[in-house]
Amino acid sequence: MPVSHRPIGRRDAPATVTCRTIATVSYAKKNLRDVKDSAAEHGLSAHQEARFPGQDLGAEQTGMNFLIVKPGQREAFAHRHRTAEEIYVVIDGDGRVKLDDEFVELTPLDAVRVSPGVARSFEAGRSGLQVLIFGPRVESDGEMVQDFWSE
Repeated sequence: MPVSHRPIGRRDAPATVTCRTIATVSYAKKNLRDVKDSAAEHGLSAHQEARFPGQDLGAEQTGMNFLIVKPGQREAFAHRHRTAEEIYVVIDGDGRVKLDDEFVELTPLDAVRVSPGVARSFEAGRSGLQVLIFGPRVESDGEMVQDFWSE
C-alpha cells in the first residue's frame, strides 16, 4: 500500500511516496513421488532415484533431495560442497555413508550433518536406503568426486 509522507519539520517540502510490500504467507505441497526422478533422466536408475522438489515447491533458499539408493547399490558418484552444510535423515532402510575416508552405519531416523568440504556418498543395505537431504540452495557449490569408493 503506498504511503505518502513529508520530511519531518518541513511542511513546505513536497510529499514523497514510499511503496511497501508485505510478503503474504503461503505454502506449497507436493508428494515427493510425484517429483521428477533426476537419476533416471541421467541414466542412473540402476543405482538410485534422486528427486529434487525445490522448484516444484517454489523454494528460494532451501535445497532438498529425496534420495533412494537401491538394495545393495552405491550412489553413482560422490560429491562435496564448497560452502553448503547438509543434513541427511534416513527415513527407511539401512546402509552406510562414506564421509571422506570414514564409514558411518545408518538405520531409520539417523540424522547426519556433513560440513562443507567433506566428500560423501551412500551405500544401501539389503533393504535399500531412503534419505531426505536438506541444505541451503547455493548455485554451483557442489563438485563430483571421482573414484571415491576404491577401498
